[in-house]
Amino acid sequence: MKPPRLQKGDKIAIVSPASAIAAYVPRRLARGIATLEKMGFEVVLMPNATAVHSHTAGTIGERLQDLHMAFADPSIKAIISTIGGFNSHQLLDELDYELIRNNPKIFVGYSDITALFAGIYQQTGLTTFVGPALLTQFGQFDGLDPYTEESFNRTFMQTEPIGRIEASEEWTDEILRWDVADDRRREHQVNAGYTIVKTGVAEGPILTGNTGTLLLLAGTSYLPSFDGVVLMLEDDESETPETIDRYFTQLRHMGAYDKIAALVVGRFPSKVDFDPDFPLKDIILRATRGYDFPIILDADFGHTDPVATLANGIRIRVEATDSVTLDVLEAAVE
Repeated sequence: MKPPRLQKGDKIAIVSPASAIAAYVPRRLARGIATLEKMGFEVVLMPNATAVHSHTAGTIGERLQDLHMAFADPSIKAIISTIGGFNSHQLLDELDYELIRNNPKIFVGYSDITALFAGIYQQTGLTTFVGPALLTQFGQFDGLDPYTEESFNRTFMQTEPIGRIEASEEWTDEILRWDVADDRRREHQVNAGYTIVKTGVAEGPILTGNTGTLLLLAGTSYLPSFDGVVLMLEDDESETPETIDRYFTQLRHMGAYDKIAALVVGRFPSKVDFDPDFPLKDIILRATRGYDFPIILDADFGHTDPVATLANGIRIRVEATDSVTLDVLEAAVE
């Protein structure tokens, strides 16, 4: 089930399903809202988007209330999360999936919000989206990166097939302390492009998100099927080579590699600090030994910028031969 397309003048709701950080960075929050307004949208900050309840943005009930209000309001056409966090999965067993099914709309963000994107997609069939979040992307000093904006617009504002996901020309993972030092454009570096780990050609629906968060759903009714999917995974700067190794090994033990059509991994922040003598490529080769599906690293999504917007359930064709092409074969909205 695809949500309706986004148009200039539409209302976009801002929610915080996990982290409370939006309450502490008012300048960053205002910049994110201003960026969306400059793009032609009307922004609705939901009542608990800047709430604080210990380490979460309000209680479970308050966070649920914001999501339910946003889905139920017919004037709201899209929902964007402020940021990720650690605890959006607390909402899964009390979300009103019937409400969401009857009011399909764009819901986008990344990182910990993977739990909601996966759960909603699995429980309702609604296409959900991993892409820019308000604070991290829209709130940048220089506004939304042109690559990120182009992908956002192509995904949400047209009903033609999304088409090719090109590699960006440059990228950054520089962290500037919000509302203190984020008063300049971050340092960027030239993008060397995709890295091929295993060659091949494959096609299937996208299943995407943050690796550690997606694996929180193992053994639950909220984890989507791996059957035939192009699995597109990313993770953040708090991870280590050891934890990344553990995640990809767990996918092996879960039988994911018996089912998926291809694996595409988003670029990791340099803070993860892979060993040059045993880099990410070798970690993944070991975890996927015995399998021959195509594997690509260093795609433009995850915890570096810019980011492409990816749509759960939408078909993509992956070619990893002498070079890499990623072609999204259908529209993600109606």
